[in-house]
Amino acid sequence: MSFRFEIEATDGKARAGRMVTPHGVVETPVFMPVGTLGTVKAVPQDVLEELGVQILLNNTYHLYLRPGVEMVRSLGGVQRFMAWDKPILTDSGGFQVFSLSELRKMTEEGVVFRSHLDGSSHMFTPESSIAAQIGLGADIIMAFDECTEHPAERERVRESMEMTLRWLKRSRDHFERHKEEVPWFDRKLSVASGQLSVKSTSGNAHPAHEVQERRLAGTPFFAGDDTTPSLSQQQGKGGPPTASVGHESDDPTLSPKEGDKGRAPTSSLGQDDAEHSNFSGQTQALFGIVQGGIYPDLRRESAEQTVEVDLPGYAIGGLSVGEPRDVTYEMVDAAISYLPENKPRYLMGVGTPEEIVHYVGQGVDMMDCVLPTRAARHGLLFTSEGKLTIKNSRFARDEGPIDPQCGCKVCGRYSRAYLRHLYASNELLAQTLNTVHNLAYYLDTMRRVRQAILLGEFATFLTGVKPPHLSVP
Repeated sequence: MSFRFEIEATDGKARAGRMVTPHGVVETPVFMPVGTLGTVKAVPQDVLEELGVQILLNNTYHLYLRPGVEMVRSLGGVQRFMAWDKPILTDSGGFQVFSLSELRKMTEEGVVFRSHLDGSSHMFTPESSIAAQIGLGADIIMAFDECTEHPAERERVRESMEMTLRWLKRSRDHFERHKEEVPWFDRKLSVASGQLSVKSTSGNAHPAHEVQERRLAGTPFFAGDDTTPSLSQQQGKGGPPTASVGHESDDPTLSPKEGDKGRAPTSSLGQDDAEHSNFSGQTQALFGIVQGGIYPDLRRESAEQTVEVDLPGYAIGGLSVGEPRDVTYEMVDAAISYLPENKPRYLMGVGTPEEIVHYVGQGVDMMDCVLPTRAARHGLLFTSEGKLTIKNSRFARDEGPIDPQCGCKVCGRYSRAYLRHLYASNELLAQTLNTVHNLAYYLDTMRRVRQAILLGEFATFLTGVKPPHLSVP
C-alpha cells in the first residue's frame, strides 16, 4: 500500500491522525509550508527540518514553467532535486492559471494560458496536469480543477463546478493509466538486520552510514546508477524544541507517546515504516477537490459527487479568494460533513494561526498558506500576544524577543531592536529570521492542537485562541 490514513483520536469534530506516504509519515492535523518553486522563500531545507516541517507544498504551474517537469524528472523527482527527503504535495496548477485572468482562455478541454515569465503559450488539461505531477513525483497530487472567481453568479459557479467534476474523472483515468511512471517507482531501498541500505536495480547495496557519507560528499552511490536514499529513512531523529503558541507574491496586504510530545514525527525503521522504506512499486496518492463557490447547496452537491470517485483523500478548494471569513467557515461546514471520515480532508490556501485552529475544529486535517512566509517578508510577525509589525519605530530599543512564549531559535537569540534594524536596512537576513519565527509559530500551533486532541482537551484549547484581528499593543 502506497498511502494510508488512520485516525488516532477525536475530540468533537477535531481529529488527530497519521498519514503514511512513500516518503514518510505525517501526523495530522498538519500545516504545510508553501515551497512554490521548490523552496520555502528565504529558508534552507536544513532549517525546515530543524523546525519539524513534515510535508511541503510545491506548485506545479511554476515548476512546469521553470525548470520544467522533464528536468526535474531526469534528476530523480522533486524530493531529490531540492534535497528534501520528506513528503511533498503538489497542487494541480489550477489556482495559478485562475489567477492569470487576463492571460488565459478556458474550454472544456482545458486552459490555454500565457506564461507570466515570457508570454509563451501553454495548455493545461486534466491529463497534462496529472502527467506533470507524476513527473515531479510528489507523494500527494491534486486533480485538475477550476477555482471560480469571487464574486460569481450562481449559474457560473454551477457550470464551473460541473466541469471540475468532469475534469476529476479525466484526472483519475490518466493517473490510473500512468501512475507507475513516477520517478521513484523503481527505486529500491532495503532494510536488513536493523540497517538501511540503498539498492540499485543491479542489486548493489551500500549501508546507511556509507550512503550518508557519500550524499554529504556529493559522491554517486553506484557507477551508472544515481539512486539517492531517503535521509529520513536512514535513522529517526527528533525535531526541535517546541515553541509556544497560490503562489507566493510580494503583496503586503496580506505524539501520542509521552516521550514524543513536542517532537516532529520521524521516519523510523519500525514495522509500519519498514513497508514504506522501499519505493519499489509505490505510487502517489491522488486527491479530488470540492468546489461550489459561496453556495452551500453547491458545496454539498460537489462534495457528494466528488466522493463518488473513490480516492485516498479529498480537498476543499476555491475559498479564501476574497469572500468574508464567516462565509469561508460556512462553506467548510457545508462540504465537510459529506466527506468520508476515514480519509484526510485538506482545506486549501488558509489561513491565520487562529483560523487554522478553528478549521481543525470543523474537522480539517491538512492546510497550507503563504501567509506566514509572505507576511514575514513584509515585517508582520505572529506571536502569542497577537500580530506584531517589526518595522514600527517603538521597537528600535526593545531588547525583548519577538515572543517571550516562543521557543524558536530566533526568539532565543535576537531582540526586537535588532530585527527591526535588519528590516529597516533591507537586509536579507531579516526575511530569513522573520520567516523562521512565523513558521515556528504556525507549526507549534499545530503541535499544540494535536496534543490537545489526543488528551481530549481541544474544546478548552479553542477557548484560549485569540481573535484573528488582535495586534500587540
